[in-house]
Amino acid sequence: MLRALALLLAFVAAPVLAREEVVLGLSQNRVAITANFDGSEVLIFGAVKRESEIQEEPPLEVVVAISGPLQPVMVRRKEKRLGIWVNTDRVEVDAAPSFYAVATSAPFNEVLSEVEDLRHKVSIPRAIRSVGAPMNVENAQGFTEAVIRIRTENGLYQTLENAVEVEEHTLFRTSIAMPANLTEGDYITRVLLTRGGQVVSSYETSIDVRKVGLERWLYNLSRQQPLIYGLLSLAIAIAAGWGASAAFRFVRQGG
Repeated sequence: MLRALALLLAFVAAPVLAREEVVLGLSQNRVAITANFDGSEVLIFGAVKRESEIQEEPPLEVVVAISGPLQPVMVRRKEKRLGIWVNTDRVEVDAAPSFYAVATSAPFNEVLSEVEDLRHKVSIPRAIRSVGAPMNVENAQGFTEAVIRIRTENGLYQTLENAVEVEEHTLFRTSIAMPANLTEGDYITRVLLTRGGQVVSSYETSIDVRKVGLERWLYNLSRQQPLIYGLLSLAIAIAAGWGASAAFRFVRQGG
C-alpha cells in the first residue's frame, strides 16, 4: 500500500511534458495518371498544435517522408567473361518502395538519431526490407545499394535535406516532386516532429495515385483480358504501319 502511494506521489510530482501534435495539409491527396502525365509536385504544409508554451531548445525539427507501394525487386550482378557480359549472382530484395522521398528541416543526421531511424524506418536504406540473401552470394548488401543508386538516378528515390521550412517553431512546409513513372497505389505520407534527434510526435496519411481515362481502361484490359489486349495491340500496330506506308506513297506520288 505504501509503495503504491509513493509511486502515485512521484507521478503527480513529475513534470508534465509539453505535448506537440501535427496538423497537416496537402495540396492534393490524389494524383491522376493520364496519357500525357509528366509528373506532379505535392505541397505539404502544416502546423504544430501545442498544449503549452513553445519550447525553443532543443529546436523543433520536421521530417516528411512519402513512400510508394512496396514491391519485391530482383537484382542481378553482371560480370564480363570471355569478352561477354553475363548475369552471375542474383538477389531478391524482399520489399522496396516504388517511390520514396524524405525531406528534412536540417541535415538528416542532426534531425534523427540512428536508433530512431531504425525504429521508424525513415532513411532510404531503412525503408527497404531485405531479409536475407543466398549464402554463396558475396557482398549481398551491394544489391540493395544498387537498387538505391538506380532509382535515385531515375528520380524515384530522393533525400532532400534542409528542404522543409519551419517558421516560428510552429509552421512548416515543403514540396516534393513526383516523377512521371509512378506506380499505382497508396503513397503513405508521414510527418515526424523531432527534438534532439528523438521523435516526439508523428502523423500519417496517404496520397492516392491512380490511372484514369484511357490509361486506366488499357491497364485493366491488359490484366483482365490479356488475349483481347494483345489482339488489339496487334491491330493498332498493323493499322499504324499501313497508315504510314499509305502516307509515304501519297507523298512520293505527289512529288
